[in-house]
Amino acid sequence: MRDSTAPRPVKLPFFIANVVLLGAAYFVYMQSEKPLGTAPLGLLVACVAVAAFFGVFPFVLEFRALLKLAESESLQSVVGQINQLESIATQISGATARWQGVQEAATNTAASARSISEAMATEVKGFTKFMEKAQESERATLQLEVQKLRRAEADWLQVLIHFLDHTYALHKAAARSTHRGVADQVSAFQTACRDVARRVGLSPFAATSMEPFDAERHQVMEDTGKVPEGAVVAETIATGYTYQGRIVRPALVQLQKEGDAQISSPDTHEIATKQKNQSELILDPGSGNPA
Repeated sequence: MRDSTAPRPVKLPFFIANVVLLGAAYFVYMQSEKPLGTAPLGLLVACVAVAAFFGVFPFVLEFRALLKLAESESLQSVVGQINQLESIATQISGATARWQGVQEAATNTAASARSISEAMATEVKGFTKFMEKAQESERATLQLEVQKLRRAEADWLQVLIHFLDHTYALHKAAARSTHRGVADQVSAFQTACRDVARRVGLSPFAATSMEPFDAERHQVMEDTGKVPEGAVVAETIATGYTYQGRIVRPALVQLQKEGDAQISSPDTHEIATKQKNQSELILDPGSGNPA
């Protein structure tokens, strides 16, 4: 819209002068001897320079016209804004008159909010105390229930260990017998019992013959005090157990003695007594957790 209202200079005369001057420069170049002398060369340069001036000058005039138009429009916009200052001043005076009422309303609102916040703080304190008492009561109840569950867990874990000990003893007795069918059936029965125990996290393990003695996984049958270094296992008397990855009872083993060609099997009553005492020491019924 600004370009359509701006006065445009007539460019045709300038273009005609540009073409005439360029033609004159070409005529001088063609009619002059080669190489060009100083006068023909000066005339040629002058014609080209004046032709360039006539080619650019109409655009310069058009740009100046557009620049003046933009300045006039900016001046009109500034004048319009200045005219609006009176209405703005009237609005400011009206807003100033209403500000006092707003300030009074804000003061009343702040007082009401202060009283509400004080009441809410009192309610929050009372609710916090109530929640603390409720949490303490619930925590005590949960601790009691956890202790009961742990005690029950220790009880059924001890019963399951005793049951697996008896199945292992039965398996060893059947393995020493001459009836292979009975030994196979007892072995299958022991495997089934151990699979059931593994479902609750209880896994039995036994030491192999000639295995190096490990104080964390093995316990000797004889109470001879300190086990000598380099001792090896001769036979597993009772299997050890791990519960959910933790050792709850080491395997009861008999060590290989130097010069012994054959190790006699311990008495069955002695093994059962040793297993029972060992399980009662490792499983703590008071805390309900495996040691």
